[in-house]
Amino acid sequence: MIHFFDPSNEKMAAKVPSLVGTVDVLLGNLEDAVKADRKEAARAGLVAIAKATDFGTATQLWTRVNSLDSPWVLDDLITLVTEVGDKLDVIMVPKVQGPEDIHYVDRLLAQLEARAGLSRPILVHAILETARGMANVEEIAGASPRMQGISLGPADLAADRRMKTTRVGGGHPGYLVRQDPPVGVEDAINAERAVFQQDLWHYTIARMVDACAMHGIFPYYGPFGDIKDVVACEDQFRNAFLLGCVGAWSLHPAQIAIAKKVFSPSAADVAHARRVKEAMGDGTGAVMLDGKMEDDASLKQCLVILALADQLSAGDPELAALYAPASTEAGA
Repeated sequence: MIHFFDPSNEKMAAKVPSLVGTVDVLLGNLEDAVKADRKEAARAGLVAIAKATDFGTATQLWTRVNSLDSPWVLDDLITLVTEVGDKLDVIMVPKVQGPEDIHYVDRLLAQLEARAGLSRPILVHAILETARGMANVEEIAGASPRMQGISLGPADLAADRRMKTTRVGGGHPGYLVRQDPPVGVEDAINAERAVFQQDLWHYTIARMVDACAMHGIFPYYGPFGDIKDVVACEDQFRNAFLLGCVGAWSLHPAQIAIAKKVFSPSAADVAHARRVKEAMGDGTGAVMLDGKMEDDASLKQCLVILALADQLSAGDPELAALYAPASTEAGA
């Protein structure tokens, strides 16, 4: 879970220490949420927060710098790396167009890390917000060993594609499939027919996930702008989770619990995955469980679920208890 905050907003900044440990990432946003006359204040605010806050081992500090064609990005990188580079885990780069953007950031970070005497490299996370970036997603994913992951920026991407939407992520009621007219009904065209809203972002997310999987980095869904519509937010996050994303952004604390719920596999899925693993033995052949065939491909999917459950259990006692085998819960 990546939770964004505006370092120039005193109320948001004051909440940062209380959010440590509740999210995987706290991200100081220096880009589009910050007005031009507040850019320097936001940068200074993030430096102050980084110096004053103990982020522990469960929460990382990231920043979203200004775009590479802006007048602020160079000062963002120089200031943050040289002053709080030891606290900074990942730099998120917006509107990445191609691998050349990542090459530039990679080389600059190497120079600044050497100047600051840092002992570990700062990683890079790209945001897909343009059609050109989407077309180059495979090359972007493999552009540098620093690449940590990629996020979808649906609003900017929608505008760059000239999509006719006015939303920050999520679906659209006009993007739909209508049930065929009933056969043998007089005036069938005007008969009542079911309508099914479709996912605008299915292709985009799936392609991003494939690029990230190919290069061993992590795909994330971006923002869901309608904060009050928690139901639709959960649906969009779940779509991304099922397609292979490892997390999503939160724009408001109300979305943190939604993301935690959605991006954690259900107890039923973990229990089923464990049954398949036990039944498959050495992983070869095929077995029947509850009338369904399970084979090598089934086992591979189940191992993904079990690995995620183990990873989450290591840092969350509640999830560890939820995922525990029945015999463990009974004290056996």
